[in-house]
Amino acid sequence: MDAADLDLRRVVVPTGAGPLVVHAGRRSGSPVATILLHGAAGSWRTWGPLIAASDGVRLPLSDIVAIDLPGWGETPGPVPEPAEIAVSVAAVARALGYPRWRVVGHSLGGVIALDIAARFPRETVAVGVISPSGAGARAIARHPLRSAPRLPWLAGMVVAMKVLRSLGPLARPLLRLLRRTGALRRLARPLFRHPQNIDRSVTDDLADEIRPSAFLTAAHLSRAHDDGVWRRIGCPVRSVRGKHDVFVAERDAREWERLMRDFDDRVLDDSGHFAHVEQPVETLRALREVWAADRAPAFRVHGERPRTPLARRAGFRGDARS
Repeated sequence: MDAADLDLRRVVVPTGAGPLVVHAGRRSGSPVATILLHGAAGSWRTWGPLIAASDGVRLPLSDIVAIDLPGWGETPGPVPEPAEIAVSVAAVARALGYPRWRVVGHSLGGVIALDIAARFPRETVAVGVISPSGAGARAIARHPLRSAPRLPWLAGMVVAMKVLRSLGPLARPLLRLLRRTGALRRLARPLFRHPQNIDRSVTDDLADEIRPSAFLTAAHLSRAHDDGVWRRIGCPVRSVRGKHDVFVAERDAREWERLMRDFDDRVLDDSGHFAHVEQPVETLRALREVWAADRAPAFRVHGERPRTPLARRAGFRGDARS
């Protein structure tokens, strides 16, 4: 799906982390941007199915700022520290005329989304995370073999990336061959609950975005990430993950709830790691509060939780079918 089909335009915004390629549009006059951050081995195009689906369920996404993170999509590398990326993403929103934002991130992008909310609590009105990389993923990054029993598919991907990096210039022709023969679709099975139903363009984009050096650099930088900074987040955080996600550890969600004051986690029964691709409508509905948020959060005493969770007040029951 092209940017024009989604009413988006391509812009390049200079930042401290270098120029970032952004696809932005659907302005509504609101001062709040909808920032979308993809995961590793992704690009802004990951959000195409979600944006398209939003028009059909009366939850149209507006004021979109979909960013190619450094080292992915059309944005050049190198891959910087997550904290540096967070500052640069905020700079992009401001450069496009948005003083505040809601931010939604997938996988690695979820970590960056949470870092943005922690660093800019007064500007961030809500956070949505889709299968965010948690402590389980960072344990794999530190010790792939020792931690493999915790998330074996992710450990296998780290090893595969190391093999591809060792191939140097031969890696790209190999990936093209896997894509042409359909083998890549089969290898992508751990990412999706129903890979046979995924449009060919999705796996083609995945093949283009498999960049071993960028992936391994991001994994290396994530090893020392301090999740404790997320205690500073003052806005609602809504999480969505697939029941069959092999890259997110079950205990991660319990840790996120402990760290964040207003956190709610939903599990979609029929998705893997890419819920926003496999079940975009269900993902949109699960994150309804994120799309509706438009005011900076009211700050509470550290550690205090709202008496009635925001999700319950909105009528949600935790199964994302509302």
